[in-house]
Amino acid sequence: MKNLPIIDVIIILLYLAGMVGVGVYFSRKNSRESSNNAEQFTTASGQIPGWAIGMSIYATFLSSNTFLGVPGKAFGSNWNSFVFSLSMPLAAWVATKFFIPFYRNTGEVSAYTNLENRFGPWARTYAVVCFLLTQLARMGSIFFGIALSLQALTGYPMATIMVVVGICIILYTVLGGMEAVIWTEVVQGVIKTAGAVIILWLVVDGMSGGVGKIIDIGQADNKFSLGSYAPDFTQPTFWVVLLYGFFMNLNNFGMDQNYVQRYHTTTSIKEAAKSVWLCVYLYVPISLIFFVLGSCLYAYYQSNPELLEAVKMQAATDRLPGGTQEAIKQLAATLKPSDFGDKVMPHFMVTKVPAGLLGLIVAAILSAAMSTISSGMNASATVFSVDIYQRYFKSNLTGQQSLRLLYIATTVFGLMGMVTGIAMIGVKSILDVWWVLSGIFAGGMLGLFLLGIISRQTRNAEALTATMIGLLVILWMTFSAQLPESYAYLRSAFHPNMIIVVGTLTIFLVGVLLTKIRRKTPEKAEKQPVA
Repeated sequence: MKNLPIIDVIIILLYLAGMVGVGVYFSRKNSRESSNNAEQFTTASGQIPGWAIGMSIYATFLSSNTFLGVPGKAFGSNWNSFVFSLSMPLAAWVATKFFIPFYRNTGEVSAYTNLENRFGPWARTYAVVCFLLTQLARMGSIFFGIALSLQALTGYPMATIMVVVGICIILYTVLGGMEAVIWTEVVQGVIKTAGAVIILWLVVDGMSGGVGKIIDIGQADNKFSLGSYAPDFTQPTFWVVLLYGFFMNLNNFGMDQNYVQRYHTTTSIKEAAKSVWLCVYLYVPISLIFFVLGSCLYAYYQSNPELLEAVKMQAATDRLPGGTQEAIKQLAATLKPSDFGDKVMPHFMVTKVPAGLLGLIVAAILSAAMSTISSGMNASATVFSVDIYQRYFKSNLTGQQSLRLLYIATTVFGLMGMVTGIAMIGVKSILDVWWVLSGIFAGGMLGLFLLGIISRQTRNAEALTATMIGLLVILWMTFSAQLPESYAYLRSAFHPNMIIVVGTLTIFLVGVLLTKIRRKTPEKAEKQPVA
């Protein structure tokens, strides 16, 4: 490898081999116990302890986008995005109070089967398509992000990195099923947390003036702010991010198959609820560490201007490929911290992290990506098997046929995610596109789901009408900014983070209103005089 010492290469290869070894172990264990069936593959036969599920959910939340993107965000702005984490306890309370008992009592491993029972096949199909598309986009963006980071550290082509990492993930996910996914995520959760703490310690230890200097620089440049508390929904204020976080976490805990599937892997409702709360107790403080890390990196680079200039030049070079040295220097002089924040931590790792520790940190970044991708592959395969193949093609599959289908689907979705990531090479705004798409899909799914479980009198016609109206509102809020100046009055004034909030409320409230109108109509008809 280009920049990594041999000891770091060995650590990374041992980590990858260990993950595949976990898959092989559980594959043999399942065969010995004669439990190598579809239920074991999707829910681990409901025998996983709650603490392991909590670690698994935490590892899925803490993706490589968080590991690499949050410090860059804090470096370039402030702690406004941390409000997303602060919204988790309320969403977790709703999930443990209503969602987990609902799913456990229905016994359905798919999060979307109930939608067909409530509103018909269209609702289930709509939610499944939205979920699979978002999972494909998510896996692709994480493949892309991990390759973008490791390319700077190793010098290998991005496509090569994605293929190597992707094959390892596919192997242990297919071989070991959900049980392997969960236990590898337990390990990965520990590794990625340790990696963040090690980088933070290295930054603080190398900072002239220590913690006091970091605080002084951060306060001077307003780096610790959670955002404005004004009731303004056109800017990313505290309240906008809080609402966005609550609705997005509500979607994660209530509609995302990645999490719903885990509720069935525990021994009881109580254990499932404990797993969600363990995730919250871990994620909120650990996510704060990543914001602290971003602020520490900001102070460190402000105190070392020669390093800051090197990062600016690197960012400018990426923006002007093939540009002259003078043009690159001119562009670098105009860049703000928000323009190159995501490049700071990889630069620090390459230049300041000692041999041995760098391999562990790269393993942490890999684990952050692998945990999210593996759970996405397993969940996508489960949804495809239950909600598409067995629903529309062949419902009476034998246990062996179901397991073979899950193997094939897991492999195919892993390869599709890998190909999507490779296709994203050269696309600079892919993460922005991912957030836009997730807002569109999540808002529609969550609104329909809440309508189904809260408004018990709502029928198919009202739900379909409300969903169509809600989708129109979501699309308008998403794309109205592209309208020409002559139609500027038709643009949405809301901040993009409000898309999922307004979209969800629109579907739910319109559905409830239409239900009340329908229920009142017969009463009025009965009062009409008979001719």
